[in-house]
Amino acid sequence: MKFVKVLLSAVVMLCVLSSFSLFKKSQKTVYAFGISASFTDSVVYYTDIQVLDSAQLTKEGFLPKREAYSYQLKNYLEGKGLENRTCMIYFSDSKSGITKDFSKLSAKYKKNKSSSFQPIEKKDFQFTKPQ
Repeated sequence: MKFVKVLLSAVVMLCVLSSFSLFKKSQKTVYAFGISASFTDSVVYYTDIQVLDSAQLTKEGFLPKREAYSYQLKNYLEGKGLENRTCMIYFSDSKSGITKDFSKLSAKYKKNKSSSFQPIEKKDFQFTKPQ
């Protein structure tokens, strides 16, 4: 009888613990946009806000391999003949947060009359998952 109780409690415990694996935390969508500026050029290029494929923020809130996304933008612009540019990526798991960051940054660049704020079309450049 004691063996049956131990076996039954072990089975119940196994069922309870395995049910927690079914409740995986939902993967939040990560949004990002890129900005490229240069000290020798008055044109600032930017991408639209994009959804990053298969990206997930760490528990600290950082985007893994974020430098690879910046290099994707830098390599794209170098392919267009625009060299020596500093590329930055802004990311968030909140659509409203990234929109607020984008609005604040674009207002700052548009306020400066000596620089031009030029978009990079989504059909021309899209962030991809780094290898």
